[in-house]
This record gives sequence, structure tokens and C-alpha cells, in this order.
Amino acid sequence: MFQRSKQLAAFTLMECLVALLLIAGAVQVYQAMTQLLVADVRQIRKQETEDWLLFGQQLSLELSETTFERLSDNKLYVRKGNQELAFGQSKADDFRKTNADGRGYQPMVFGLSKTTITGDARRVQIKLTFKNGLERTFIYAFKNAT
Repeated sequence: MFQRSKQLAAFTLMECLVALLLIAGAVQVYQAMTQLLVADVRQIRKQETEDWLLFGQQLSLELSETTFERLSDNKLYVRKGNQELAFGQSKADDFRKTNADGRGYQPMVFGLSKTTITGDARRVQIKLTFKNGLERTFIYAFKNAT
């Protein structure tokens, strides 16, 4: 009734097991790479948050010992004793503290694409936009406002 041909090409059990083993191995490698990527993204976000918190604390401390002078050219000018200081984004990608005449170099945070400083003698708002799209706003109220 049914005749079997000895020339018939077939997918053997051994080939099936090898194919399943390869598929399982590829899935495990893909899963491990995905977990590694997720861990890297978490670490980067944690680092960005830590940088922002450190910047906020540092700038608050710096400004707590000063009096407001003026806002000019997207820079905040303050007086600390008999020295006038300037805070703002440089031509590079960092927010820095310098003397009012531009001497000195103390970078406070890196990776900025844009900084906007607004306000008056009572309150200053500094909006930072990072190159990765993250936006943060720092608001400081001067204690000795007139």
C-alpha cells in the first residue's frame, strides 16, 4: 500500500535537537544582554541624579554666602565679601563659577546644551537643559534681598 523511499530527505531527530539547543542558547544570550543593558541604563540615571543633587547642594552653599548684584548675558553676578563672582554656562558644555571678569575656572556640572537664568534680587531661577534632553530647574531665594 504505502511504499517508503530510501531517497527521501528528512529532518532527523538529531538535527531537531541541535536546532532547539541553538535556539535556547540564542535566547539566553539575548536575555543576558538585555539585563546588562537595563543595569547600564539604571547606573547612568543614578549618576545623572547624583550629579544634579551635588550641583544643587554646591550652588546653594556658594550662593548662601553672597549678595545679589545683577543678571547679565545669561549669567548671575553676586558679591562675596569684596569679590564679585559670576555663575553661568561657558561657551563649552559646563556650568561654572568664575570671577566677574571671567578669570578662574570652577566647573560645577557638565553636559549642558542650554542654560537660562532669570529672576531678580529676591529670587533667581536657573533652568538647565542637558545634552541628553534632561531638564532641571534650580530656584534660589536670596536671604538678604532688598
